Amino acid sequence: MPRYCFQLQVKPDRIAEYRKRHAAVWPDMLKALHDTGWTNYSLFLRPDGLLIGYVESADLTAAQAAMDAEEVNARWQAEMAEFFDDLDVPPDQGFLLLEEVFHLEDQLAGTTHDHPHDDHGQEMR
Repeated sequence: MPRYCFQLQVKPDRIAEYRKRHAAVWPDMLKALHDTGWTNYSLFLRPDGLLIGYVESADLTAAQAAMDAEEVNARWQAEMAEFFDDLDVPPDQGFLLLEEVFHLEDQLAGTTHDHPHDDHGQEMR
């Protein structure tokens, strides 16, 4: 399943309220996310407001489009927009998608474990 990571910036003076809202996301919003293909979805928040999101989806663009068609998403995004700095679009469309550069399981699947390696990847015999 493809993995996606993204970032946004929560206004520092809104962090407590942002945490509170995400401690009790509306049940119909949770169902919509699940039904439109957002899986293993997590948000991580740094004390200065840096927000990192992680989600797995067969097709993130399709999952975003499906959420866009959900009435509950329009209400949620309208309420959440005030929490973010410098967004001209709803938060679910304005995040910065980050490039994945390492995934342990992908690399393990492509290696053999017959020979140990030193700290620089050189095979030792």
